[in-house]
Amino acid sequence: MNSPLVSIIIATKNEEGNIENCLKSILCQTYPRDKIEIIVVDNNSADNTKKISQKYADKIFNKGPERSAQRNFGAKQAKGEYYLYLDADMILSQDVIAECVKKFKKWDLKTGNSKLAALYIPEIVTGNNFWSKVRRFERSFYNATVIDCVRFVKMKNFLAVGGFDETMSGPEDWDFDKKIRNLAKADIIKSIIYHNEGKFNLGKYLRKKKYYAKNFDIYINKWGGNDADVKKQFGLWYRYCGVFIEDEKWKKLLAHPILTIGTYFLRGLVGMQYLIKKK
Repeated sequence: MNSPLVSIIIATKNEEGNIENCLKSILCQTYPRDKIEIIVVDNNSADNTKKISQKYADKIFNKGPERSAQRNFGAKQAKGEYYLYLDADMILSQDVIAECVKKFKKWDLKTGNSKLAALYIPEIVTGNNFWSKVRRFERSFYNATVIDCVRFVKMKNFLAVGGFDETMSGPEDWDFDKKIRNLAKADIIKSIIYHNEGKFNLGKYLRKKKYYAKNFDIYINKWGGNDADVKKQFGLWYRYCGVFIEDEKWKKLLAHPILTIGTYFLRGLVGMQYLIKKK
């Protein structure tokens, strides 16, 4: 089977505690190593992120000010047919890239031309403390919904939609996802990405959400408050009920009452950050 080049772009900033595991997981892929291009785009790290990256990455650059700009810059340096973007605290299961490429090839054969624009990759939050377990439970409801974002994309499609909107920091993922889905179909694979939240800190998490909320109005104004996806992403019904019960997912809520309570408590705190921002 012909193996096209896959460019993996990792945006980093002071990630010396995570970046090595992320990069090692790329090297452990079942997909041919010589068909994987690893690009680290760092944002002026003050720790050993770049030094560690030098042992594994094919290309390392310095770019800011936010991850949107880093991801777009990485795409401009990439040579791959496909684009996969990661955060430094993510670890790939070994078949992710191979399955993504295989899924695209199946679609191409089925349709006679490329009707598939991008793929979602299921995400599992790791960590053993209570809030990490709550986040893992919550995140399990979001795969391939409007709360999620495509992660593996044909490079031509990434460029066709202009990549990530650099005027946003936070909702740029949702914006990118919408642009891609407006272009063509999106699908999901079975192989997973592990997202390391083992050192979950509630205060830090809420501060991050508050920071992201500052850009929500830019996103809403861009697409309009009556947009179907925007209504789901910011409406009480879908964010606090619909996404948790559709497709018989409500059974998980009943099976895990403590985690369900924790999820709703956490979602309530996050919602408060948005309301506080608007005052």
